[in-house]
Amino acid sequence: MEIIERPDTLVSLTSNAAEKIRELMAEDPEGESSVLRVAIQGGGCSGFQYGLGFDAGPVEDDQTLEQHGVTIVIDPYSAPYLKGATIDFLNGLEESGFKIDN
Repeated sequence: MEIIERPDTLVSLTSNAAEKIRELMAEDPEGESSVLRVAIQGGGCSGFQYGLGFDAGPVEDDQTLEQHGVTIVIDPYSAPYLKGATIDFLNGLEESGFKIDN
């Protein structure tokens, strides 16, 4: 498994998002959440939807990268659709949660 650490890779993770992801992973008592999986999911009339979730690790053919201490895995189907996306975490009064800008 090759881990790539460059800001010009498939997706960019902001430091706010990375901090929140590390916080959420630390809450997993089993330690089964070791990577962030980012994927595209079919969405019907609205088009694709983004999926974020924790996984135990990469599987065959996943692209793996590391940013801000978070390992991110992306399946080969989702990779072309995610190229250039930025994952951020907003914590404000009007907007709160993860935001993917693509």
